[in-house]
Parts: sequence; structure tokens; C-alpha cells
Amino acid sequence: MLKLDLGCGISKREGFVGVDSLSLTGVDIVHNLTNYPYPFEDNTVDEIWMDNVLEHIPQPINVIEEIYRISKNGARVNIAVPYFRSFYAAIDPTHVNFFGVWWFKYFDPNHAFHHKYQYSRVKFQIERIEFDREYKNGKMGFFRKRLIKFAERKPELYESRFSHLIPLNSLTFYLKVIK
Repeated sequence: MLKLDLGCGISKREGFVGVDSLSLTGVDIVHNLTNYPYPFEDNTVDEIWMDNVLEHIPQPINVIEEIYRISKNGARVNIAVPYFRSFYAAIDPTHVNFFGVWWFKYFDPNHAFHHKYQYSRVKFQIERIEFDREYKNGKMGFFRKRLIKFAERKPELYESRFSHLIPLNSLTFYLKVIK
């Protein structure tokens, strides 16, 4: 079973092969994720984690297409990014992409965006969206916990009506490859 942590830095997930552009502790394969193709065969990867990397890459659709190419049908792909309303999304000068809850709907064949715009032929099922994953193990107030629960139950409503008033910080997309 091949599991990749793309852009792992020094925080590679246990049980994963770490891929990063820098030769750091824990990095197993040094590869710049803006260089295509990635050094993996088609249909060989079972699971991918990409944690706070995609917002730094100028052509994110190319990355999504590479992830799709190397993944097996049914592979799990987990991508964490700063939420576009977040203070943290806007202050980092290396961020070149911004993400809302609808971003992956362009690749989900169950959504009209996939058929209408056809930016790519790759297909992912959105299994769930999680807000502020990295903060959930820490101390969080009652209101913030309730807001996160609401946002995860009704992400489109939260984004369209409330996120500008009370922004959350991050999104994690849990996807399944459809081939």
C-alpha cells in the first residue's frame, strides 16, 4: 500500500512516503511539485495527504491532475488549505491560490460545475469538508465549536451568509478518486 505525503516538510505523516522540494529530515523523495510528471507510475497510490501546500503552487489544476494520474481508483486524497476568508490566507506572500468550499466541486461529477466548465477530466468525489482541523485538538471555546459544527453541516450556507462576519481558518477536503 503506497501512501504519499506531498509537500511534507519536516512533518511527514507516519506510514507515508514523504515528498518535498527540499532535502529535509523525514523527506524520502526530493521532488518539486511544480515539475510534472511526478516520479510515480500511473494508478499506484492508495492515499495522499497534502497539508498546506496547494495554496503555494501557481497551477493547482496541474497538481490535481497529477494526483489523479498516480492514484488508484478509490484512493483517498486529503488536501488541507487555508480558508480564503482566513487572516492567514491573506498574510502569507507565498500564497497564490485561495480556496472556498466549492473549489473541488469542479472535479466532482455529481456537481453541475464539473459538467458546465470542464476545466479538467479528472474526477473526485467530495466525501466531506472539515473546517479548522488543526485547531480541534486544542482549547476552543463553546461558540467556535458550534460555529465549526454548523459550517461542516452546511458549508455553502456558512460560506455565503456568515463567513465574512466570522471567518474560520482552514479547510480540509476529503476526496475519493473516481476512475
